[in-house]
Amino acid sequence: MSKKQKVIIHNGMEIKKSTGDKIFDVINALVLIALCFVTLYPMWYVLCASFTENSYLVANQGVLFWPHGFTTGSYKMAFEHPLILSGYKNILIVLGVSLPLNIFMTLFCGYFLACKGMMWKKPIMFMIMFTMFFGGGMIPAYLNIRDLGLYNSLWALILPGMISVYNSIICRTAIESVPESLKESAYIDGANDLIIVFKIILPLIMPTIAVLLLYYGVGHWNAWFNASIYLQDNELLPIQNIMRSILIANSNILNASAAENDQVNEFAESIKYATIILTTVPVLCIYPYLQKYFVKGVMVGAVKG
Repeated sequence: MSKKQKVIIHNGMEIKKSTGDKIFDVINALVLIALCFVTLYPMWYVLCASFTENSYLVANQGVLFWPHGFTTGSYKMAFEHPLILSGYKNILIVLGVSLPLNIFMTLFCGYFLACKGMMWKKPIMFMIMFTMFFGGGMIPAYLNIRDLGLYNSLWALILPGMISVYNSIICRTAIESVPESLKESAYIDGANDLIIVFKIILPLIMPTIAVLLLYYGVGHWNAWFNASIYLQDNELLPIQNIMRSILIANSNILNASAAENDQVNEFAESIKYATIILTTVPVLCIYPYLQKYFVKGVMVGAVKG
């Protein structure tokens, strides 16, 4: 064995790295640092731009590593506009009502699909899967929402997306990983299906439920297309639609007389970045708390062990 590959025993067994291993570690570290920079710099740029004077952003379109002419005027102006606050209120209402319905419906559907010996299980499974590949389209969906009396109501954002077939399949696979003996023992003790679902199944698949909450929550938070179709009043628009209206130059939702308003012109560029920060930070703050369940929940719901 060469000296470069010599094994040294000191407080346990340690293997001395060769020159090739050290070179690989250096290159690997540089590549990872570069990837981190490429990933994090756009977010850092948006953060710095939101605190930068509008005149500097207009004159300099290149890289930005720190705020120039530090100012919080764009954030102050954003919070002063009533549509920003109403947008947050509306999306919180949608999340507060939708997420419990999403989880309950997904859990019930997954439990049904995981039950053995269920009558008409294959035809029902086929009809459920059919909806993943074929849909009626935008016009039938709009007519359906209108005829149900949901038009120009937040219920139009809640009820149509109450369940996801893809998430139901993930939940089904997670439920199938629960030992069948637990359900049989519960049946012997006199438990019904509701008790089994909420007292046995739900606690055992909580990592998967946490992942589904993340999927549904991010989906509702980022959704803007349905709101632009089904909502007529600006006061009902969620925060993503407000952000979109600000980012589009010809939008008049932020201020109908923006061209004549000197305050708007003063922060016309930086307010767009401030709005992006205001709509992104809540998700970034919640995500770390669910990250520890993410890998485990996806794997449990993806491969039957």
